[in-house]
Amino acid sequence: MGRHAIKTPPHHGTWPQFLDLWRAADEIDVYESAWNWDHFYPLAPPYEGPNLEGWTMLAALAQATSRIRIGCMVNGMHHRHPAVSANMIATLDHISNGRFEFGIGAGWNEMETDAYGLELGSLKERSDRLEEGLEVITSLLANEVTNHSGPHFQLVDARCEPKCLQQPYAPIVVGGKGKKRTLRTAARFADQWDMTFPETPAAWSELNDVLLGHCSDVGRDPTEIKRSIHLGLDPDSDPVKLADQAEEFFAVGVDLVVWSMRGPIEAGRIEPLAEVLAGG
Repeated sequence: MGRHAIKTPPHHGTWPQFLDLWRAADEIDVYESAWNWDHFYPLAPPYEGPNLEGWTMLAALAQATSRIRIGCMVNGMHHRHPAVSANMIATLDHISNGRFEFGIGAGWNEMETDAYGLELGSLKERSDRLEEGLEVITSLLANEVTNHSGPHFQLVDARCEPKCLQQPYAPIVVGGKGKKRTLRTAARFADQWDMTFPETPAAWSELNDVLLGHCSDVGRDPTEIKRSIHLGLDPDSDPVKLADQAEEFFAVGVDLVVWSMRGPIEAGRIEPLAEVLAGG
């Protein structure tokens, strides 16, 4: 049986609206996790306007909920030094009492990075930074002391305390669909791979086959990696049709569907879908 989550892109809404919705989701067992994103500008028209910052939202939402797992789908590696991210991961894991999941990707949004003067780099540079950054993060979370010298990051006798409540550390969710690098990084590090919005089950299966190949190459058991996708939750969506769409992806091996909300952030929008998904 497939599993379900919600995602509230933190744009075009107010803090009370997001807070009400996450509290509502926390009371609906069919949703196992809730997510936001790591962007600084809205990604839907209008492309200007309010967009709350994801990590600081999660600290507050962790206190406002008690059951649902929480995470950011996904963080851009170029937004923060991985040592900073490691400390944030451990802190959020404690604040949430072990409910935090760490989403991470190579980054892609040139509009934001150009506006803020952040270094995004070429596709190769992004992939290199993602893989190296995960080496740094996992070492800091697992080891007492980390020393690292690489092309992007250098650490000397670096520490990260306290360690996560979850062992060996909070689950890692790698997002993306790059066949050569991102899926290889997922095979190395991910507890979950997210492909965002697949066009068809066949398109998803093609990428999953690539992931299986990388798992074989790096000696990873592919059953250790949960597979998730995004599907859109529009205001006028038919919950029955959405449930049928999800079943098509569960049939080819997807484990978790993340229902990404579009349109108004209203707590009442998630219950009708949950009733159908639960068979009510």
